[in-house]
Amino acid sequence: MVVKWGSSAKNEVQYRWVGADILESMPPIDPHLWIGQELTLEFEGVIHCVATGKRIRKAYGEGMSYDAWINAPQAVESVFNPELSRIHEGIALRDREWEEAHHNQPHVVYISHTSGLKVGVTRATNVPYRWMDQGAAGAIVIANTPYRQLAGELEVALKTHMADKTNFRKMLAQVDFDAKLLLDAREDAFEWLGEAYESFFEGDAPPMEMIYPVLSYPAKIKSIRLDKVPSFSGVLLGIKGQYLLFDENRVFNVRSHAGYRVKLSS
Repeated sequence: MVVKWGSSAKNEVQYRWVGADILESMPPIDPHLWIGQELTLEFEGVIHCVATGKRIRKAYGEGMSYDAWINAPQAVESVFNPELSRIHEGIALRDREWEEAHHNQPHVVYISHTSGLKVGVTRATNVPYRWMDQGAAGAIVIANTPYRQLAGELEVALKTHMADKTNFRKMLAQVDFDAKLLLDAREDAFEWLGEAYESFFEGDAPPMEMIYPVLSYPAKIKSIRLDKVPSFSGVLLGIKGQYLLFDENRVFNVRSHAGYRVKLSS
């Protein structure tokens, strides 16, 4: 699913489900229109690599075959560990053109409030969409850098003080926006990073709130995997991050099923 701002001034997050028939794009669906209705998902027992289209038994990463996972530019090491990028030095780790377009570009270091406070890195053009994608209740930019490696360097320094991962179970609970929490966290980050990085600090950008289309949150998470439950139905109660929230405390991670051939009906 891709995310976008709503048309209102309330910072409401909207979603579009962009599917494909193997590698051929299908018309996008607005899943928020299903909220409050019964939705059925049926896994047809087939998985296709999202990079090559070939049929596979097991998906790696976000819907790739093993060969694609170890060779595709989208799975280069610097995607997961930004500090490893060297494209700003003219050195490509896997694919020069892709890394120039995605990593030798302005990046931001941010703090988001998902399951708790976490530090992260994303391309400047991905703000605020990366935060919605994570299911953050709020987020704030703490630094602007000219390329990915430097943003990763700051992130590594901050990981000794705060988390860099999200607990999805806590994220799928109701997390309230807290502007002061984010502002205080940014000030702490400035102190932890110190004068060496001061020229990159962003002290003016306000914290941003995200509001998700959720009727009610699950009290206790029951995660659904199509490998184990190939067909299920339920009332869709909301969407947050990459998760569909159903009745009976069930949640479904759309992204972790990338490449799966699934029939949707409502």
